[in-house]
Amino acid sequence: MFWVLVLLSFLIVLSGDGIVSEGASSRPQDINVGAIFSLGTLYGKVADIALKAAEDDVNSDPTFLRGSKLRIMMYDAKRNGFLSIMKALQFMETDSVAIIGPQTSIMAHVLSYLANELNVPMCSFTALDPSLSPLQFPFFVQTAPSDLFLMRAIAEMITYYGWSDVIALYNDDDNSRNGVTSLGDELEGRRCKISYKAVLPLDVVIKTPREIVEELVKIQGMESRVIIVNTFPKTGRMIFKEAKRLGMMGKGYVWIATTWMTSLLDSAKPSSLPKVAESLRGVLTLRIHTPESRKKRDFAARWKTLSNGSVGLNVYGLYAYDTVWIIARAVKRLLDSGANISFSSDSKLDHLKGGSLNLGALSMFDQGQQFLDYIVKTKMSGLSGPVQFLPDRSMVQPAYDIINLVGGGLKQIGYWSNHSGLSVISPELLFSKPSNRSSSNQHLDNVTWPGGGSVTPRGWVFPNNGRRLRIGVPNRASFKDFVSRVNGSSSQMDGYSINVFEAAIKLLSYPVPHEFILFGNGLKNPNYNDLVDNVTTGVFDAVVGDIAIVTKRTRIVDFTQPYIESGLVVVAPVTKLNDTPWAFLRPFTPPMWAVTAAFFLIVGSVIWILEHRINDEFRGPPRTQIVTILWFSFSTMFFSHRENTVSTLGRIVLLIWLFVVLIITSSYTASLTSILTVQQLNSPIKGVDTLISSSGRVGFQIGSYAENYMIDELNIARSRLVPLGSPKEYATALQNGTVAAIVDERPYVDLFLSEFCGFAIRGQEFTRSGWGFAFPRDSPLAVDMSTAILGLSETGKLQKIHDKWLSKSNCSNLNGSESDDDPEQLKLRSFWGLFLLCGIACFIALFIYFFKIVRDFCNHHKPEEEEATVPPPEVSRSKTLQTFLAYFDEKEAESNRRLKRKRNNDDLSLKSS
Repeated sequence: MFWVLVLLSFLIVLSGDGIVSEGASSRPQDINVGAIFSLGTLYGKVADIALKAAEDDVNSDPTFLRGSKLRIMMYDAKRNGFLSIMKALQFMETDSVAIIGPQTSIMAHVLSYLANELNVPMCSFTALDPSLSPLQFPFFVQTAPSDLFLMRAIAEMITYYGWSDVIALYNDDDNSRNGVTSLGDELEGRRCKISYKAVLPLDVVIKTPREIVEELVKIQGMESRVIIVNTFPKTGRMIFKEAKRLGMMGKGYVWIATTWMTSLLDSAKPSSLPKVAESLRGVLTLRIHTPESRKKRDFAARWKTLSNGSVGLNVYGLYAYDTVWIIARAVKRLLDSGANISFSSDSKLDHLKGGSLNLGALSMFDQGQQFLDYIVKTKMSGLSGPVQFLPDRSMVQPAYDIINLVGGGLKQIGYWSNHSGLSVISPELLFSKPSNRSSSNQHLDNVTWPGGGSVTPRGWVFPNNGRRLRIGVPNRASFKDFVSRVNGSSSQMDGYSINVFEAAIKLLSYPVPHEFILFGNGLKNPNYNDLVDNVTTGVFDAVVGDIAIVTKRTRIVDFTQPYIESGLVVVAPVTKLNDTPWAFLRPFTPPMWAVTAAFFLIVGSVIWILEHRINDEFRGPPRTQIVTILWFSFSTMFFSHRENTVSTLGRIVLLIWLFVVLIITSSYTASLTSILTVQQLNSPIKGVDTLISSSGRVGFQIGSYAENYMIDELNIARSRLVPLGSPKEYATALQNGTVAAIVDERPYVDLFLSEFCGFAIRGQEFTRSGWGFAFPRDSPLAVDMSTAILGLSETGKLQKIHDKWLSKSNCSNLNGSESDDDPEQLKLRSFWGLFLLCGIACFIALFIYFFKIVRDFCNHHKPEEEEATVPPPEVSRSKTLQTFLAYFDEKEAESNRRLKRKRNNDDLSLKSS
């Protein structure tokens, strides 16, 4: 029995061992992950240490992968693309579930095709080329923020400091080139641009600084002083060494280095950092932002032991460590789901089997798509902060530290995040708040710029190639008060526009060497559109003169602030309007005449009513009373009325009316005096509307935009237009009837009218514009010149220049603008308040008067009404009205005497009874 039990126990143990062995067979003992880096580079050294540390940490917990081991197979590509490809093929042959790397974007583009075909995910934290799209390369995953966000941060910094042109200095590889392309796209959306791209050989190829020096010398002779360096640590060190030797690290320059510089500095020995920072003083650089955490501090403390002091920890070491954990978590989820890790041959490679390459041995990862899904759905807290992928495969919450190199080392001046832009507040505090990208919410701390200054450089200078600015000026044949040559010189210019330009130049804080170059033959005015086009083609660096700011031109050049207002007006021959026998009627408009006459009659009638019962001068036969009303009314106009007013109400009304008459007569006298002494002009052309509707011919100045405007906007037939070249031709054409009117800009017309009489502007300006100086698009000089022109205006200097050249007249009177409405005529709306006051006074006086007279009438006739027999109602009302009218017409003294006699008779009757 005992031996039976022992045998059963042995069988159970064997059975149990068999079960464990069977369960273990579903999980591979080693899970292979390839890694391709150049271990001789800074990124390769840091990645090698971080990946091994992460591998050890994953495998140190046997429960994490439940018996399986993560095996990272590091391969040193020695910066050789061919070796990288060969090793990637070997990894595909040895059943690797993923590949960490490659280090460069060039190889990422190539190897991603292998990954797509064999379903093996590739995870890289250094190949951050924005063009590595997940749509084209679904099995390529960037485990650090794409350089697209880096370039967006740099673009917002450039906008923040007010620069418009930058120079990009980069290696001719996919990562650097495509990053600069993304920077150009970001700048274009902010009305900035990359004015020059300085391309250097590949970082692995460049051996001597010769090519770097050649590009730096070119940059020295260019306008922009904002230089973006997007390269690798080796090339970057050479660039700044040569820039310092060439004197390009001094005042006026702006250097912005991408993340390669912070990687270099973070990995340098602490003792050498102050010396390096001093040599790079004033440079701005960026570092991928990783929030502070206990994990990060603990790993940084371990790093010295892990690296044996060979290299410092930079941010890519954190992302390397997190990348291993991303893969490990995806492996765990894949195994926990019950899936087996298996590989099979690719049917597309069957015809390639055999041969020395043995490509048919390449294996396809059967669970590759599922494994990729687990990778991109990773959500964890790593050394670099929250690790999570958005639907477009970009990292969640990308942010950067903005670093300024100063004498003592690195100074952080702020942050950039895709959530809130530039800020001095840590991004973690802003992610929980609503996004605010307004310009007022963008802030950075003070910067120490190259040369040690704290004032933000303007970011550009005049090209240092010995050439002055070429300023194009129109060689006019007429209106030379604006632009003209001095004593026939081809380079010395004078005139209103030239004086404004020279005065503005003197207000700039820097010298502007320039020379004037004439455009046109001087026999006729040049075409100003062609003149402006020469700025876009590079013939001129700017154009100065009487250049109208119109829509077509603003599309191709930038204009300064207008230094004089302009606009198209119509000028036509005029005749004097005051040479007429009815000129005395013009001071008042017809409504004013009608209301004034009506009030004369109304006031006269009111005075008559108020004075009729008590004033003998307002009594008599009806005909006499009508004449009295008319005479009294109109004689008040001259204050010559002979009738006296005795009633209080009448005197009040008359006093108010005389005040109204005083105002009206004074205004009439002043207006008539102005009409008779100031020339009033008349013309059949009232303005642009009558010009359009007429069939007369219209003159315009040769070279002016007025021709195209009348054809395109006013629909005036080209056959009606007559080109004219000078003010004398203007006068001749208008006098002999060749043209009915001329359309030109206001400054030209004002100058014409100051010399030739008998013409005037008809109507108002029908366009609004101004004159300015033209510069190439996005020229910083245009902005500074606009500020200078505003300064001239505020100090009164601009007006003094205007008065010097344009304020003159040879005519005895000014040919001003005339509108359809006569400005000298007095309108009813100017006096309605007076008429209202007078009308209210008349109404109140009549109300009081009739109230009093009705009361007296009732008192006088009450006894008779009591004694009389009651008549029919109709007869009673008619008799009462007749009695009231008789009482109203009766003199007040007679009514009082009659009432007194009646009262005496009543008293006698009472005594006799």
